[in-house]
Amino acid sequence: MIDMPLLDTRQTGKDLTGTFVADLVLQILSYVAQTERENIRQRQMEGIAAAKQRGVRFGRPRKQVPEEFYRLKTEWENKRTTSRVAAKQLGISQDTFLRWAKGK
Repeated sequence: MIDMPLLDTRQTGKDLTGTFVADLVLQILSYVAQTERENIRQRQMEGIAAAKQRGVRFGRPRKQVPEEFYRLKTEWENKRTTSRVAAKQLGISQDTFLRWAKGK
């Protein structure tokens, strides 16, 4: 843009018309960029909605609950072990163990 003398605003106070035109062009370019961002966001939302209708699942795949979990959950419910120890035995985080134990 600086290559175009009409849009070069470094020379302040000399040419009021040039400054006005430069500001006007920048406002128009800003409007075009904002409109394009809104169009991209709209198309993205439409694409996500279409993918969900086709059954596409977003996000990280859920971890399978190991067989050993149910025994450890019973021990945890009966206060024979802690959630931290049970999670460590399963090789998962404590948060994951608690989420599975609470059925979420």
